[in-house]
Amino acid sequence: MDRRTFLAGASGAALAATASAGERGDIPTRVFGRTGESLTVIGQAGGRFPLCSFEEAKAITRRAYDLGINYFDNAHSYWGGRSEEVFGEVLPAVRKDVFITTKSTDRTRDGAANELDLSLKRLKTDYVDLWQIHAVGEMEEVDRIFGPGGAIEAFEAAKRSGKCRFIGFTGHRDPHVHMAMLERYDGYDTILMPLHPADPSYLSFEQIVLPEARKRGLGIQGMKGLANAKLLQSLSVRQCIQYVLSLPIHCLAVGCTTIGQIEDDVRIAREFAQYDDKQLTAIRDRAKQIAGAGLEDWKRDLSQASARPTYVGG
Repeated sequence: MDRRTFLAGASGAALAATASAGERGDIPTRVFGRTGESLTVIGQAGGRFPLCSFEEAKAITRRAYDLGINYFDNAHSYWGGRSEEVFGEVLPAVRKDVFITTKSTDRTRDGAANELDLSLKRLKTDYVDLWQIHAVGEMEEVDRIFGPGGAIEAFEAAKRSGKCRFIGFTGHRDPHVHMAMLERYDGYDTILMPLHPADPSYLSFEQIVLPEARKRGLGIQGMKGLANAKLLQSLSVRQCIQYVLSLPIHCLAVGCTTIGQIEDDVRIAREFAQYDDKQLTAIRDRAKQIAGAGLEDWKRDLSQASARPTYVGG
């Protein structure tokens, strides 16, 4: 489901709009864990770019920068590499002002290293700020990543050589797999996980993983803040984003397919007001009515233990 179902698309004039000089810097920032980097609380993600044209994706990225966003999320696998190419067309001119991430789904040392080299070419940069082991969803993958010739060797080598400044991992299938990744290694700088109002009701990353990530001082990123727009049948975009930003995290990656969407998300971030415990509980209770594997179809379906949904990005 695409948020275009719920929000108006941008006009041709909006696609051509540029920010006034005073707009940059208005978005709240937080220090990204032990990295020490100061990131805007929302970041532009490339996972939804297949839902718009290449030129539209470039315009959205430019607009995100013009509005003050300094955190740009991507992955080698997004749009068969075209999402990274979008960033490569827009961000090199402002490289010193932005924090660029990408990710690899290859679980071997050589395969992951090759993906990073190609990602750097697409992004037109000689380093990324954050490189992440992407979409870890099964215990078998953890064993491969940390086995002989596993991907962790490529990540450590990339950090030593300067091809990336920081390393981390991502996933959205099972919080227990996230915990296994944390138990196997203490050298991560960051973590990325799904966080939204329905998450506490089913295989919860917020309840199981977030406390441990905080204890380790990791830079904590949220994703799927709208549950791929499915939460919008019960909650507003503002409520979803404010919920996630009220958690003890540092930033939320938002996937936008129109200029209007990124402008709305930036407006919400600029106007952010911390929810108190009572407000958080009330929003969780509303989301609980639609929570579960049907809503979060990227998570393990506990009623069908053998089901293995195909990862499609995000």
